[in-house]
Amino acid sequence: MKAPEGFTVVDASGMIAGRLASLVAKRLLRGEEIVVVNAEKAVLSGRRKSRVKEVKEFWEVVGRANPARGPKHPHSPRSFLRDMVWGMLPRDKPRGREAFRRLKVYEGVPETLSDVSFEKLPEASAEKLRHGYVSLGEVCEELGWRKKA
Repeated sequence: MKAPEGFTVVDASGMIAGRLASLVAKRLLRGEEIVVVNAEKAVLSGRRKSRVKEVKEFWEVVGRANPARGPKHPHSPRSFLRDMVWGMLPRDKPRGREAFRRLKVYEGVPETLSDVSFEKLPEASAEKLRHGYVSLGEVCEELGWRKKA
């Protein structure tokens, strides 16, 4: 079965998260509506320890006036991937905000998309990596994300 009318469904499993995000951002700016599934299976290059350490250091950044007000940091793979794409769009312009509204990201595969054929982006494949990598789900689990059963 094909994707819902007008949507492109991209499978993030085994894809480098940053490269996937940049390719998705370009396509969103061209006007495509994109659904990304299996966000927790996207990968980050490098060792698990160093990746978790980087994220924890980033989380220590808080506002000076009232730290409770932000910035808010993502904890789930879905939020991580959405934020990566958001950072690659011109968010100060209406064009970028409209493009971001055309993006949907899911952890796993929702029942409504279970019989849809997924598109793989070979340019973002983790097979290109020479060194180790860790999945986005593993990093998020170590940072406190609880996988839904």
